[in-house]
Amino acid sequence: MPNRRELFQIAGGVAAGALITPALADTKKPPTPIAPGDHKVTDLPFAPAKLKGLSAAMLTSHHDNNYAGAVKNLNKVELELAKVTKDTPGFEVASLRERELTYTNSKILHEHYFGNLGGDGKRSGNLDKRLAAQFGTAARWEELFRATAMSLGGGSGWVILDLNYATGDLRIYGTGGHSQAVAFGQPLLVLDMFEHAYAIDFGAAHAKYIDAYFANIQWSEVDQRLGRGDKALGALRG
Repeated sequence: MPNRRELFQIAGGVAAGALITPALADTKKPPTPIAPGDHKVTDLPFAPAKLKGLSAAMLTSHHDNNYAGAVKNLNKVELELAKVTKDTPGFEVASLRERELTYTNSKILHEHYFGNLGGDGKRSGNLDKRLAAQFGTAARWEELFRATAMSLGGGSGWVILDLNYATGDLRIYGTGGHSQAVAFGQPLLVLDMFEHAYAIDFGAAHAKYIDAYFANIQWSEVDQRLGRGDKALGALRG
């Protein structure tokens, strides 16, 4: 029986289509498509009261309002798109498609964000070695990741460590919105820099939030994502 974290990963993996779960990575049968308007809100994969420096109130509000709101809005948009015909005005179609992408990415990124929390913040495993090999040292990678996060403080956006399927290497991406993302990659580590992710606890002190985030990263999950991404990359380059 899957635990809460595994169920959260499966939900995000099906939505992302990025082979981020063992079940999807190992099977030759494609997953059953999700019917329009049938996306589900998945529970937090950790006990929010147990995280260090991030309050249960903030984490629960973030999950129940921002993440759940994106899922609900995605469902509404998909049901409206199902009504589109050849006579639907182009501006309506374009607006719905933009909202679809925004809410889809918000859902996926939130599920990755919550999925890579709940740990002790100590790097280990293959990912730690890969970061050192590519960025010179893992500390240098962290410096760049933190600098990207700080650049978004007081505004909005995401910081993502991606396995770029086009290049085969690890990349740090920063974006000010939900609809900007690398087109062909596997998110490995996701940091939410929208103010709703930290303002309840930290106000405008986003640097303290970034510190608390790093102290709670579940690096074993990030390392597993890398392993599944490498497997998918190998299959793509077959």
